[in-house]
Amino acid sequence: MLLALASVQCCFAAEELVSTARYANGEAVPYILNTGNGTPKFVVILFPGGTGVMDPRMENGRLVYGYSGNFLIRSRRHIVDDEFATVATNSSRSEERIQAVLDDIKRRFPEARIYLMGTSAGTDPTRSLAGYLSGRVAGVIHTSSMNAIRSLDAKKYASRHLIVHHRNDPCPYTLYSSALASHETYGTELITMEGGISTGDRCEALSYHGFNGIERETIDAIKKWIRQ
Repeated sequence: MLLALASVQCCFAAEELVSTARYANGEAVPYILNTGNGTPKFVVILFPGGTGVMDPRMENGRLVYGYSGNFLIRSRRHIVDDEFATVATNSSRSEERIQAVLDDIKRRFPEARIYLMGTSAGTDPTRSLAGYLSGRVAGVIHTSSMNAIRSLDAKKYASRHLIVHHRNDPCPYTLYSSALASHETYGTELITMEGGISTGDRCEALSYHGFNGIERETIDAIKKWIRQ
């Protein structure tokens, strides 16, 4: 999403700021963990759109971060249940950064299957990391993908790939035709969503681009695919 970055007070009951993921030099890679069960079967790493900089941190004893209105960040409540946990962190193309997060998740939940899901500008990293993540994660999910998705040949990779797109996405940088082209050219699985509400800027979270009004339906379809 092309949303302005704004820090917000946390409002998710199970939110926890985790700072145990580390670069080789010891620097922390903070992320927000949401769980409904101490031993989830699936952990979904979330890459928001826009600049992707959530910058989660504690201020005066409270957790604050950006992009709370982003499709993936606001939809965590539909993802988290007894089987699913989420990890929300800055979107990044850095292999070292994603590996630090993966290592930490595997230490915490050694039996969980890990998926990476990005939205809008957050799909540039999910696409560019596809080769590195092949075999390292169970799957990669691209929602409201940037137009470059049309060139992604997911068959080359060991991990599963899924594209999720609104048929009427009005953003010129994330055309449905690009998602469809990837599906038709390379056979990448595609979930097409319809309905909902579209208001405001065409490339922001409250238009069809952000699955506004059909968040639960969209997440339910993604979770069904993950469980398969």
